[in-house]
Amino acid sequence: MPAPATLTIDLNALAANFHTLEAAGRAPVHPVVKADSYGLGAAACAARLTAEGARTFFVARTSEGERLRAALGPDVAIYVLDGCLTGRAARLRAAGLKPVLNTGAQLAEWRDSGGGPSGLQIDTGMNRLGFRVEDAPDAFEGLDLVLSHLACADDPAEPMNARQRAAFAAAAARYPGTVRSFANSGGAFLGPDYAFDALRPGICLYGGGPEGRPDARIRPVATLAAEVLQVREVPAGESVGYSRGFVASGPTRIATCAAGYADGVLRAYSPRGLVFVAGELRPILGRVSMDVCAVDVTGLDVVVGDRVELFGPNRALDDAAGAAGTIAYELLTSVTARVPRVCV
Repeated sequence: MPAPATLTIDLNALAANFHTLEAAGRAPVHPVVKADSYGLGAAACAARLTAEGARTFFVARTSEGERLRAALGPDVAIYVLDGCLTGRAARLRAAGLKPVLNTGAQLAEWRDSGGGPSGLQIDTGMNRLGFRVEDAPDAFEGLDLVLSHLACADDPAEPMNARQRAAFAAAAARYPGTVRSFANSGGAFLGPDYAFDALRPGICLYGGGPEGRPDARIRPVATLAAEVLQVREVPAGESVGYSRGFVASGPTRIATCAAGYADGVLRAYSPRGLVFVAGELRPILGRVSMDVCAVDVTGLDVVVGDRVELFGPNRALDDAAGAAGTIAYELLTSVTARVPRVCV
């Protein structure tokens, strides 16, 4: 029997998205599998992506890289976007991880500890991580990758995209023979000028659209579903949930479902969330509780044990995120550890 709430990961859809991105950008895909593959499970996702041809991965933290190395073995490259933090060089080297160096202090830490293969991040305008263009170091021994990150790739009309691309092209020219990586998920669809030598996508691999809305080119990968625990009739005038968040204007049939904010069903869904049940999209009623949420199933043949889909093939991830006033990235990474991941 399935758990009360499950997150099902369609590995075939993941593979299809990998190849869609590869074709769109006309460059090798180096998947971003940080935050446990955005909550879907990095070991399983990266293993399938390796089978599809991926040979280089990106994580955010040293600990993520260590776990990924243990899962995948020695035959892939793993870059750590945090870089070489103080005292981390030995761990990075022991696991065969490549730090993406972001500051002069990180570069010195890595060099002074013995150096080795590493990447370099150039900040071309996002002002998040990396050397400013004018402060970027000369080429150094072990450097095999230079990257930057697009700030507005989800908006193809944003002029900043072209400015960043030009800045990156000029900066990367200082490192001949080094792999250049610039395009993220959205960047893969901006055109071949943005691809350089390697794409670095994340959200589109996992089912989110490149522009923050559903995109027919990207297949849904994750399905969050929950079991119906109880069905009841609510008379007109009675309320549902905490703080009387919903008051029935007429007789209403509700299904109490086994997923709440402790599972990743954001409280912000109250009162805008929709779920797919019995062939229809139906609203979440009242406040989302820690362990359950209530769904309007008036007129539907829904019984205890049926399952509702909070996002997946029938409730697009980007639409579900938008209903909560957030983005697909946050929705996926909010699904908690008590929800089993089931790969199919």
